[in-house]
Amino acid sequence: KLLFPPGSAWFYSDAGPNWLAECLTYVYRRDLNEVMFERVFTPIGITAKDIRWRKHAYRPELIDGIKRREFGSGFSGNAQAMARIGLLYLRDGWWQGEAILPHSFIEQARQPGPELSGLPMHEGDPHGTGAPAHYGLMWWNNADGTLAQVPRDAYWSWGLFDSLIVVIPSLDIVVARAGKSWAREANADHYAVLKPFLEPIAQAMIHEPQQGHVIPPSPVIQGIAWAPKETIIREAKGSDNWPLTWGDDDALYLAYGDGNGFKPFVPHKLSMGLAKVTGALPDIHGVNLDSPSAEALGDGKKGRKASGILMVEGVLYLWVRNVGNSQLGWSADHGAAWTWTNWKFSESFGCPAFVNYGKNYADARDDFIYVHSHDANSAYDRGDRMVLARVPKAKVRERAAYEFYQGVQANGQPQWGHDIGARAGIFTNPGNCYRSQMTYNATLKRYLWCQIGRGHDTRFAGGFAIYDAPEPWGPWTTVFTAEPWDVGPGESCSLPTKWMSADGKTLHLVFSGDDCFSVRRGVLTLK
Repeated sequence: KLLFPPGSAWFYSDAGPNWLAECLTYVYRRDLNEVMFERVFTPIGITAKDIRWRKHAYRPELIDGIKRREFGSGFSGNAQAMARIGLLYLRDGWWQGEAILPHSFIEQARQPGPELSGLPMHEGDPHGTGAPAHYGLMWWNNADGTLAQVPRDAYWSWGLFDSLIVVIPSLDIVVARAGKSWAREANADHYAVLKPFLEPIAQAMIHEPQQGHVIPPSPVIQGIAWAPKETIIREAKGSDNWPLTWGDDDALYLAYGDGNGFKPFVPHKLSMGLAKVTGALPDIHGVNLDSPSAEALGDGKKGRKASGILMVEGVLYLWVRNVGNSQLGWSADHGAAWTWTNWKFSESFGCPAFVNYGKNYADARDDFIYVHSHDANSAYDRGDRMVLARVPKAKVRERAAYEFYQGVQANGQPQWGHDIGARAGIFTNPGNCYRSQMTYNATLKRYLWCQIGRGHDTRFAGGFAIYDAPEPWGPWTTVFTAEPWDVGPGESCSLPTKWMSADGKTLHLVFSGDDCFSVRRGVLTLK
């Protein structure tokens, strides 16, 4: 019986999965047991001894002469089979180099669909009013933070007798649990029974000092070979930061912090100054720009600092942090005079940066400008995830025009919305998301994302990583990671598109290591 128009309410029921099973039986014209073993089970090492289908509890045994199966409570699996399913999801659908499930399918399990999370509960559903906000594609999740001591990227299948397959990507954890049902307290929240089980597991890993989040390797890039550290170019000693963009006049425009810029040094130490770099490597020349309406004084948190810069159609745009939280400025005369918005990001986006696309934004994917940040109110607080916004190029100065990434839709496409409170993460790494810069390698058609790791003073020693993805929202995989790197990675870093070779393989990292404008060559090996 149809209880309500599809898409108008939320109701937990086995009927939907069972309808799906019958539809697939008609499509394949085969017993779904054969299909599942052929497509999923056998490739990941599950055998006929590991699972058992039950006799159909509601309908005749055959459908057009073919065995009828149930997806809703239709079969039992042992803990080893459950763990293998969990590992398949943890690895984004990959198993020993073979893609078993598409990433877009798994994304729908990890978080509630934006179009479903706000639906009302159908009368009589026992799962509580919050269920639509933490239920994905057949999997429960913690995307809304209901389990405060468990990472938000955790998600789990939840079967009879509290059988669980738990996946926590940020902690590289899969947990399979089978046994008797747990006792419940009357009128307790639906998730309350999970807390004594999931919270100690998560906290044990979060508090383990050697534990690092494992992000799968890149399917495109094998690795990167760095030039010897003795070959690093170091200029502008005493200055750090260095977000940059490729201008229409072929110069790199950049900002520096807590220093005097390039020689000849400016007379006063600036918390934010502007400069440009011309020439071809290794014969480059840096010059400070006279820009009174952008320059600022003050050390550390006390002074305004640049976090991202971009040139689009001859106009420079600059994100400034340490202003509670961040503010946008623009210059139509190559950095001499600046105008500032009368609004700020005051929720999250404490260290925003632009996604850079080639000279003067020439390689842009569409007519939007993209902005990313770690999900924190300050550039000095590490976050658990990275977030993403976009805005039409023609409306970059209008706060109301900004949209925020809210997850993946059922069709695999990103969901965008104007409510910043509904933002979702594009990258998760608890306690390790920090200052970063993203650029697009047009030849390889990959986004490259440089991120600073941990360290007491990363100007001189600390961790560093590069991740890649086919889209700005992911899925992100690992190109290079080091804890620590062989030199100090600085407090920020980027891979300027101007200094990428025509074949996309040779790159040059700009970073603030040793409190300088530092440049180091790297060569990618492709798979």
